[in-house]
Amino acid sequence: MNLVMTILIITTTLSLVLAVVSFWLPQVNPDAEKLSPYECGFDPLGSARLPFSLRFFLVAILFLLFDLEIALLLPLPWGDQLHNPTETLFWATTVLILLTLGLVYEWTQGGLEWAE
Repeated sequence: MNLVMTILIITTTLSLVLAVVSFWLPQVNPDAEKLSPYECGFDPLGSARLPFSLRFFLVAILFLLFDLEIALLLPLPWGDQLHNPTETLFWATTVLILLTLGLVYEWTQGGLEWAE
């Protein structure tokens, strides 16, 4: 129990010290460039409150979905060392087929087209 209390005290103290240092250490020198609404080098040409296209969000969600699919299927080559590799390959193939059918459906419906 003594070791647990020591670790708790050390982590709490370290967290507090880092929080205080990160709050007081940076130099805050606001100037005209930092206070301007854009820091990209040119003045804004229009309103910054224009809505995004829903197609942008659809493509972003599809990208995240397929990125997650790759992350989940990455350990698949080691699946042949399991007790029942055929079941693992069956479910991985099922997931791939479902996602491919979803992609084909979105493609045929025109959900991936940027222009109307």
